[in-house]
Amino acid sequence: LRHGVAADGREAAKLAIDAGLDMSMADSLYGQHLAELVQAGDVPMQVVDQAVREVLGAKYDLGLFHDPYRRIGKANEDPPEVNAESRLHRQAARDVARQSLVLLENRNSVLPLDKADRIALVGPLADSHIDMLGSWSAAGVAKQTVTLRQAMQAALGDHGRLVYARGANVTDDEKLVEYLNFLNWDNPEVVQDPRPANQMIAEAVAAARQADVVVAAVGESRGMSHESSSRTSLQLPASQQALLRALKQTGKPLVLVLMNGRPLNLAWAQANADAMLETWFSGTEGGHAIAEVLFGDYNPSGKLPISFPRSVGQIPVYYNHPRLGRPFVEDKPGNYTSQYFDEPNGPLYPFGYGLSYTQFSLSPPRLSTDVLSHGQSLEVSVTLKNTGKRDGATVVQLYIHDLAASVVRPVKELKGFRKVWLKAGEEQQVRFSVGEDELKFVDAQLRQVAEPGVFEVQVGLDSQHVQTQRFELR
Repeated sequence: LRHGVAADGREAAKLAIDAGLDMSMADSLYGQHLAELVQAGDVPMQVVDQAVREVLGAKYDLGLFHDPYRRIGKANEDPPEVNAESRLHRQAARDVARQSLVLLENRNSVLPLDKADRIALVGPLADSHIDMLGSWSAAGVAKQTVTLRQAMQAALGDHGRLVYARGANVTDDEKLVEYLNFLNWDNPEVVQDPRPANQMIAEAVAAARQADVVVAAVGESRGMSHESSSRTSLQLPASQQALLRALKQTGKPLVLVLMNGRPLNLAWAQANADAMLETWFSGTEGGHAIAEVLFGDYNPSGKLPISFPRSVGQIPVYYNHPRLGRPFVEDKPGNYTSQYFDEPNGPLYPFGYGLSYTQFSLSPPRLSTDVLSHGQSLEVSVTLKNTGKRDGATVVQLYIHDLAASVVRPVKELKGFRKVWLKAGEEQQVRFSVGEDELKFVDAQLRQVAEPGVFEVQVGLDSQHVQTQRFELR
């Protein structure tokens, strides 16, 4: 009704069942109106029969007619405590979390941290249990999470020199705090420190001046990335920006630990932070996972699953955008092309980007043939080498660019990737197979086709910095 395509619930139910919506799960309109629609002859009985047939067929395929409670289990097998420690799978949760962390910057190898150093840990998210979970954490229990503060202290042991100061609230915008706590007034998710902002910053600056390095946990509270929680700005909230600028003025190395559910505008951070680690909302064991990376007990290998824009004006920004209008070409004159004249084109951090504590080199791609016939495949091979001094992993990424087709095609599409772990100095050949399935797209007649023509293979460690070769499909 709210979309304006039906005058009332009865009409909405008729439109839905006629369109093939076999089950209505989010409202009661079928229950209210289907019987009368059939009786009035507005919906044929066979349409309802077909919908029922589809629903029962799905249940049959799932085996629910043979064992209707197979997905539920038996009552006597229910755990005595749903949230028991034994059910948390902490080691698996930690491993998943640390593999998802993305190292964005690491100037002068400020990371990993030295456990002998005095470390100032600041920021409104450094000791927040609930924000480790992120939104839509279902049955997750906030008190069972490990915060960054807890994990860093545990990693340093009883003699570790960790100084903590909150430094700022996530936001000082009272209306925003009211919104974030709207559904949880009895147990608010965003708890404000009542001290004046300048007093909190002064405490954090004092901690920083005593330290060898500063770690700032900043970003968004989990509710900022929740359902129906859009933002008009991708900047860090003003309270956190003020904190970071004050910390920068101390002259101490500044490491940002980002916790957020969306890409943020990190232009200031890129220019001023010595290191940045994107941790998203990393879950129950997130604190330990982050600490392991910060102290070098785990070498980061995560890659960005989304592009980070330079500013909100670039949105939408994504790696596989179509070639429309007058496409911008890197290193070419920009007049009369699709460009921004007030900042560089392209993302701040591209899709597939992520650093490591070691370095990798990648050879130009080699093709087994430069002519591909229908029904055949070719092999793309590259040599990956760990040229650094630490063991580590990275992700080799294969992209395809269709140079000319019957409809506009993207500038590139991810068609394969391999995560490879190498010892320091070790190298390995990485192979990909490319056949017609990797070249297909939906044409103007809605057919899935692989059209003859020239294609470009792009291989790199992110979507932007790639080496290329070409082949022809005949």
